[in-house]
Amino acid sequence: MKPLPAFTTLGSGPTVLMLHGIGGGHRAFAPQVEALASAGYRAVAWDMPGYGRSAPIEPYTFKGLAQSALDLIDALRCDSVTLVGHSMGGMVAQELIARRPDRVNRLVLCGTSAAFGKRTDGRLAEGWAQQFVAQRTAPLDAGQTMEQMAQKLIPQMVGPGALPEGLRLAEFCMGNVPPSTYRRALDALVTFDRQQALADIRVPTLLIGGEFDRVAAPSVMQQMAATIPLARYTELAGMGHLMNLEAPEAFDQLLLDFLREPIPTHRPDLH
Repeated sequence: MKPLPAFTTLGSGPTVLMLHGIGGGHRAFAPQVEALASAGYRAVAWDMPGYGRSAPIEPYTFKGLAQSALDLIDALRCDSVTLVGHSMGGMVAQELIARRPDRVNRLVLCGTSAAFGKRTDGRLAEGWAQQFVAQRTAPLDAGQTMEQMAQKLIPQMVGPGALPEGLRLAEFCMGNVPPSTYRRALDALVTFDRQQALADIRVPTLLIGGEFDRVAAPSVMQQMAATIPLARYTELAGMGHLMNLEAPEAFDQLLLDFLREPIPTHRPDLH
């Protein structure tokens, strides 16, 4: 029996499972856990395998990460959940819904993309991907700690309107990521490509972008929203890549409004 990923949970009601990014951990969704629980939802935020108290997986792939999330959904005794994925967590969410669409009833994708290091023609932009990994691992190779990296990287990832407390929490999360996990997650990241699966997503989908996000550009997310049948895109002005921590109140309001909308009765996959 594989060990279950560690997670935090608060509240009761329909389950909302939150999947953090490469520099995150369950605490990266702390504001959302509280807001969702207060609004009558069971809010669950996991530590992705290798993060926090979650055991790493071998091999470290999107298939394996999606399976770990499915195992958690099973353990939570849910037929289906609302998935909220940020950045790399948004990729895990896309992988999961591509493999098991029956387990997801709504999807929220924030600051993420449908492929990494790939051009839209599907060919690997090899040089760019290698350069990205090298850039992100160079400070570790030079002997820096994850805390030092976080202090330099996080301020570059946010927009001018970001809440200072949100930055501090983001730095804390990234500072606690084990360097070995960070390296393996980066290696996995550049393999991701679910561009062809977007049109098959058949649940209501909300895409949230940050005006100043340089990691997942708003234009990329708008393109995704145009490809997913029941999707819409919304943008947080003045925010960057860590929008849920930069503007937690505005982000939570978008999330709660979306969750309260009735699920459309006519679904494109039901004829």
